[in-house]
Amino acid sequence: MTLKPAFLIAFATLFHCASAPAAELDVPVSGFGSLDHVFLILMENETDTDIIGNPNAPFINAYARVANQATQYFAVGHPSAPNYLEIVGGSNFGLRNDFWPSWQGMGCIDNAPNSSGCQNAFTPVSVAGQDNAVVATAVDSAQCNGEVDPRGAPATNNCALRDYPATLFTPKSIANQLVAAKKSWKTYQESLPSLTGPVFGINYADGTWSNLSPADVSGPGPIQKLYAVKHNPFAYFRDIEVGTEPALSLARVADFSGNHGLWAELQTGVASLSLIVPNQCHDMHGFVAGGPPVCRSETDAEKALLMKEGDAALAQLVNGIENAPVWKQGRNVIVVVWDENDYSNAANRVVMLVETNYATNHRISNRSYDHYSLLRTLEAGFGLPCLNHACDATSQVMDDLFGAPEK
Repeated sequence: MTLKPAFLIAFATLFHCASAPAAELDVPVSGFGSLDHVFLILMENETDTDIIGNPNAPFINAYARVANQATQYFAVGHPSAPNYLEIVGGSNFGLRNDFWPSWQGMGCIDNAPNSSGCQNAFTPVSVAGQDNAVVATAVDSAQCNGEVDPRGAPATNNCALRDYPATLFTPKSIANQLVAAKKSWKTYQESLPSLTGPVFGINYADGTWSNLSPADVSGPGPIQKLYAVKHNPFAYFRDIEVGTEPALSLARVADFSGNHGLWAELQTGVASLSLIVPNQCHDMHGFVAGGPPVCRSETDAEKALLMKEGDAALAQLVNGIENAPVWKQGRNVIVVVWDENDYSNAANRVVMLVETNYATNHRISNRSYDHYSLLRTLEAGFGLPCLNHACDATSQVMDDLFGAPEK
């Protein structure tokens, strides 16, 4: 037998660990018990200080006083699409920007005039790989994927709560986990195209948005860009795009309206996890291109109107859930969270609110959390193993916000 030097053994062990994909580990421990239904509402692009105390968001500010509020909750980085993936999968899966998915069997579909979106089409997640590193504080714009320009001295945590080195990921989302556990998921995407079934409808959305104008869908436009596939994270996974298993397919994507939409299913029954995404007029995103000039945010007056629209839309959603029969069935939570801040050089801290139907609300948490903490908390509530960065020691279950007994 040939003995290897100790340093070679250590190096081989390190290399083996670094080359192995991240695994699903133990089920996180929940101090608040199990969850039956989660209504996760995702809003867009506002720093917490832009909303809390803003008279143009009366519902959100009133809701923050009665729900549970995290005062130190951070996005994981920039821009939108990676944050959505980090919420549902614990990783950015190598997606560096709001790039469009390359659809299975069809490649990247681009119906937007003068667009170059397909030049960076993203291959849907299907195999293990390495995600992109995220830094807490950027010293140049490339460290935030070009979305934050740290002019002058960089602000602390202008990208993320903490540094996340590039890590090997498991190519799964919480959708895979729920289905494996005999539970269910669905995402409701407001203003989803209604063209010849869900697959073509999502696919038609010019890689980024849908055609909601009176123009013929096969014509040149104008295209009113309200739905955004970058806000539909499950569409970035190959198994869901292919849809071999109905429980893991684009059939689990629906609009707010329609027989199988959000408003109807709040009356008849919903999935274990409902990811609810308002359109870009209602999620405070703005910058909607194409068609008539709506949802602009170039002036202070337009920004105020956009905030009012988002506040009213969120009020409708929360009140609709609270008054639905399903809210009284089982142990349920409403989570309202913003994906990232407003691209400023401020800390990437956002509003995060939780309401439970099984515990006393009105708690304020000053603990530091981020999107990975949220995923770990949902997995704890559903009895699922932690996934990717949700397994990190820094990703803590948010017991205080989800109604665990106070110690």
